[in-house]
Amino acid sequence: MASKLVQLQSKAAQASQFVTKHGCAYYKQLLEKNKQYIQEPPTIEKCNLLSNQLFYTRLASLPGRQEAFWKELDSVKQLWKNRHELKVEDAGIAALFGLECFAWFCAGEIVGRGFTITGYHV
Repeated sequence: MASKLVQLQSKAAQASQFVTKHGCAYYKQLLEKNKQYIQEPPTIEKCNLLSNQLFYTRLASLPGRQEAFWKELDSVKQLWKNRHELKVEDAGIAALFGLECFAWFCAGEIVGRGFTITGYHV
């Protein structure tokens, strides 16, 4: 156990040295590459203004999202009303989509449990 701790400390020291040596250059390169997104002057007031703009823009998009949701729901209702006209291919695609959603749900649960299949660690 002590040897593992020494190895971990060694790896942490190496990582720290790497970040110290290359971190500033990476930071400058990142800012230069994304300078079109930087607002001048970079002040707290500007950050507050941008966060308010984002919040209220998202809030303003809710009616459009709600309208799109109801259109999708109406199309699903129409499909359900006309299910006797539904082709086997369409039903198969819908079943595969449902199966894929369930598989992603199961994968997310496994990741959420810390990559264990048996249960959550409490």
